[in-house]
Amino acid sequence: MEKFECIPCGYVYDPELGDEGADIPAGTAFEDLPGDWVCPVCGVGKDQFEPTS
Repeated sequence: MEKFECIPCGYVYDPELGDEGADIPAGTAFEDLPGDWVCPVCGVGKDQFEPTS
């Protein structure tokens, strides 16, 4: 599964880890995150993320 980086702050969402603070279990693909999920560091929405290489 692909990782996605927050453009404003550089946080990387790693689907292998999920987002424990938002009760997102490990193994959750970025595309499967809820629409209202936000960056746990700076609070921007999913539209501010881009795939990492």
